[in-house]
This record gives sequence, structure tokens and C-alpha cells, in this order.
Amino acid sequence: MDPCPFVRLIVESLTLKLPLATKSAAGSGVHPSTTPCFCKLRLKNFSSQTTLIPLSSTDASASATSFSGFHLDPATLRKLSEKSVNISLSVYTGRMGRTCGLSGGKLLGKVSVRVKIDDGIVLGPVVFQDGWLKLGNDQGKSSSTSTAELHVVVRSEPDPRYVFQFGGEPECSPVVFQIQGNIRQPVFSCKFSADRNSRSRSLPSDFTTNRRVWMRTFSGEREKPGRERKGWMITIHDILGSSVASASMITPFVPSPGSDCVSRSNPGAWLIFRPHGLSMKPWGRLQAWRERGSIDGLGYKFELVNDTGLTSGIPIAEGTLSLQNGGNFSIENTVKDSGIASSLLPGRGFVMGSTVEGEGKVSKPTVMVGVKHVTCMSDAALFIALSAAIDLSMDACRLFSHKLGKEFMHDDHDTFS
Repeated sequence: MDPCPFVRLIVESLTLKLPLATKSAAGSGVHPSTTPCFCKLRLKNFSSQTTLIPLSSTDASASATSFSGFHLDPATLRKLSEKSVNISLSVYTGRMGRTCGLSGGKLLGKVSVRVKIDDGIVLGPVVFQDGWLKLGNDQGKSSSTSTAELHVVVRSEPDPRYVFQFGGEPECSPVVFQIQGNIRQPVFSCKFSADRNSRSRSLPSDFTTNRRVWMRTFSGEREKPGRERKGWMITIHDILGSSVASASMITPFVPSPGSDCVSRSNPGAWLIFRPHGLSMKPWGRLQAWRERGSIDGLGYKFELVNDTGLTSGIPIAEGTLSLQNGGNFSIENTVKDSGIASSLLPGRGFVMGSTVEGEGKVSKPTVMVGVKHVTCMSDAALFIALSAAIDLSMDACRLFSHKLGKEFMHDDHDTFS
């Protein structure tokens, strides 16, 4: 099946040029070495973005900054087809954020870039703006008293993605469908187990032996008495029944001493495995824990594993998801010149994204994978296994006063919280 059309709007190479009169003015003047400036990016129906911008008296320099940009999905592309949208950039002096409920910045000026949404941006890259723009006032008109300029590049590039959806919750061993428009085609099946001894008949015979070695390498042989969630594994099979990826809980999820939850200082961990000859080898490690606060969250960190069995030490994805509302787990490859990142995640930009539901909610993750990261179906299966692991971590990080469902009970009927 063909991938789904996505487009990425990129806003980058931002620098600010101030006239000499502005820089040297007394009192309320802006001096490039002492006054921070930041820019707020807005596009209708998308969340605003903010970033610091460097000051420059010459051309755009290597220190220019960029926004993460906007991702236009097929539904948005259909809705905006043959229409123009305005990308607004507002530049402020002062510090980002709010102090005592008040905005910390003073508006210096605004610019707007018009973007035409048509078939051209789906078929190939398009540049809408590349150069300096004079900052205007609140009405967007250039001010006669200020000729401050903003350098910005606004462009689009096709970002096609494969879209998959679990047919049920990962712990229920569902079928995984590939989605394109209204077409749903089964491409993978999942097998979940909560075997305390981590046995699996569906994996190569030497997998269990190798797994014990990997557990010593990545988990430090941590085994603690009492309450624990351990031995979970989900295996991804192709339509012929062959195992093409798996996620295995290598570090048990246990509550920290004196508490009822998995803490950041004592996280649980998964290894994501990919095919290697007749066996499987680690591809990545996912750590997860429960962040405590006014609203609890699921903290996570994902690292790649190289051929020698060592993690890269560079988090490819790191963040927190709301335990109440869930969110989106995503990987954006922004690492430059990292040997392990470039070899295992070639190319920069969007890698994958997966929906995650909050605690106690039925979760059927939708997974998107960038086309450049899929050369065969087993590549896609890696991200399916990773999305299952982050989803299952929601359950693994639930308070231990909460009893999990029967799907998580061990085969040997040990007490399991």
C-alpha cells in the first residue's frame, strides 16, 4: 500500500537585524548584547511556538534558530486545498514566559508570510520566503520609526508517512492495520505475554539465552522482592506468522522504597528487538517512570542501541505524557553527525509518532512512521513494538495500590499488583 500524504511546513534561519539608532538609543533602546529577543510563531488551528532569536547587524549567521514547524495531515490538506494561510511571526524584546501573570516581553513588530496549500507542496519542496522582512506594527504595516528586520526562511517539503492502527489494546494481542484513507489492511499481529520467566515459543530458540545476557548488560541484574511488574513481552508477527520485532521488559517496574510508584531514580526499562539472521538483537532501550506533581505524568527516555550492545547515550526521544489525558509519543531526529543516530535513524526530521491514551482508558494506538525510515515491513514493525512498549508503560507505571487486569497476570499465578 502507498503511504499517506503529509506535508511539513518549516520555519527556520531566524535572525534579527536592528538599526543603529535602535541599538544605541538610551532608555528603552535594544542592545544586542544585553537585551534578549524572542519570536512567537502562529498558524490558525495549531498551537503557537516560541523561540529565542539572535541579533545580527549583518547577514543571517550560522547562529540562526528555527521552529519545530507544522505537520499537515491528509485531512488538513483536504480542508485547505487551493487556499492560502498566513504564518504570523511576532518579535518581542525581553524574556520569554510570564512573570506574576504578566507577559515578560514587549512587542517589537510583526511579519506575515502567505502559504498556498495546493498539489505542488505534496509533490515537491516549495520555498515561500527566504530573506529579510521589515517588522511592522500591530496592524502589520511597516513602522516609519523602526526599520528592524527579521530574516526567515519559510518552506514546505513532502513528508509522506505510513499509518498503522492497533485493532485493540496491546495487552490483548491485537491485529495491526495499515491505514490509507478509508482502507484498512491487516499487516501485523501481536502476541502479548506476562511470563515471569520470559518464555516465548514464537521467538528463535537462542533468543531466551541471549536475552539473559542483554538483561545483565542493560538492567544491572536488578531483582527486588515484593511488588513488581516484570516479564512483559510483546512480539510483532508479519502476515506469514514470522516474528519481525519485539519489546521485552528487561528491568522490572517496582515502587521506590516508601512509595507506591515507579520513580525517575528507579525506572523500569524495555528493549526493542529487531531481526538479526535467525535470532533477534537489541535496537533501542525505552525507560519509563511516574512523574509526581500537581498532575502526574509518564516520564520516558528512548535511546538507540548500536551493534556492540551499547546505548548511544543520546536520548532520541525524551519527555512526559499526561497520565490523565495521554498524548503523543514522537521521535524527531535532530541529532547531527552522530554515528549511531545516522546509521540507525538515517535522515533528519520526523521519524515516528504514536498516540497514547491516559490511565484507565481503552487504548488502540495509531502509529505514523516516516517513509524514509521504512525500507521493508520489518522496519515498520520496530516502531509498532516501540509504540506498544510506551503504551504498556502506562499500565506498568500505575500506582501499585491499583490492581491491573487479568491480561497482566503471570502464568505461574504469582501475586501481581
